[in-house]
Amino acid sequence: MRKVAYLECPTGIAGDMCLGALVDAGVPLDYLVGKLQSLGLEQEYRLRAEKVRRNAQIATKVYVDLLHLHHSADESDHHSARHLPEIEALIQAAELPFQAKSWSLQVFRQLAIAEGAVHGISPEKVHFHEVGATDAIVDIVGTCLGLDWLGICELFCSALPTGGGTVKAAHGILPVPVPAVLKLLSQRQVPVYSNGIEKELVTPTGAAIATTLATNFGSPPPMQIETIGLGAGSQEFAIPNILRLWVGQETGNVTKSDNLGEIETIATLQTQIDDLSPQAIAYTFDRLFAAGAVDVFTQPINMKKSRSGILLTVICPPEKIAACETVIFRETTTLGIRRLTQPRTILPREIQQVKTEYGTVRVKIAFQGNPEAKNILNVQPEYEDCAQIARENNLPWRVIYQMVLDAWHRQNAANH
Repeated sequence: MRKVAYLECPTGIAGDMCLGALVDAGVPLDYLVGKLQSLGLEQEYRLRAEKVRRNAQIATKVYVDLLHLHHSADESDHHSARHLPEIEALIQAAELPFQAKSWSLQVFRQLAIAEGAVHGISPEKVHFHEVGATDAIVDIVGTCLGLDWLGICELFCSALPTGGGTVKAAHGILPVPVPAVLKLLSQRQVPVYSNGIEKELVTPTGAAIATTLATNFGSPPPMQIETIGLGAGSQEFAIPNILRLWVGQETGNVTKSDNLGEIETIATLQTQIDDLSPQAIAYTFDRLFAAGAVDVFTQPINMKKSRSGILLTVICPPEKIAACETVIFRETTTLGIRRLTQPRTILPREIQQVKTEYGTVRVKIAFQGNPEAKNILNVQPEYEDCAQIARENNLPWRVIYQMVLDAWHRQNAANH
């Protein structure tokens, strides 16, 4: 079984609430402090945690205390507002676990795309203001470190409350949800509702974490709960201002189908591209398979202004979404990737060894239902084994393929 987590957000989500929930769920604060030091920002903040009460409930509050260092005006602006390339460089250079680094880059890229769409500029030119400040970098990277430490394969999230009123931001007084949050929620079609609290409940940092890392929004997934982490928000509301992180083992990702095989959850990633070399696409294929993709393919399409392009589609397990999206953003020119998680039926299969005059060849056998019933639906000699024999003996591949198939049928008949 895979380890999964569910973010229950009755009063919204913010970066510090995510950190608090993760520490409360067992992630050592010292581990986060040590790993975050590799970002090179340790002179700008201190990280601490304490138990607090929210409406008589105990939860963990994590604080990112900013240090008031003596800087010139230019240096002060530099630390309070960073652009995406600078943040990506910090994360790339840091000594972080692969998955945590990949997730962190994805969160900031997602946020930059949303901010850029709001202001009509490219993601690289976004002046992050609050979300590029030190505390937000610590919140995002720390959250990704914590999820990786817990071994989370897939993250789910509840519907999110809209909040209300206004908030003071770098661009002036803004309505809640602020434009970047609204853009992030709309891009992922996150279900929202009003809980009657007229405050900013979903921050840009929290929205970016949820919309980037969660594969589905709504009810909890089928799971066996092992622990609950409670992350406290800063304010007191009529209901406890606590984000609850459910952590446990998945129980419903793979279930038996009535007629054929098993049903599992698979992710489909898609993006269209019209300005990239075919060689780059070929290299991207290799990197995607290395990142865990199950299948990758392209289709020719006509895009806006009648430009020819391709539709890149990647099929991958849900836990490999972030890794595959990192490859696509790094290796292609796309600015956005669509996600879809779907059930798919897979046949039970096994590999059998078939002896031929040229050596042993692997054959993949697919069954309907229980393999013990021997209700075989598909028999496929392994391509690479047949290709190797064909090359070594200067024979047509199709001849070798048919020879192996015939040998399997003879062997199977002899065994029965």
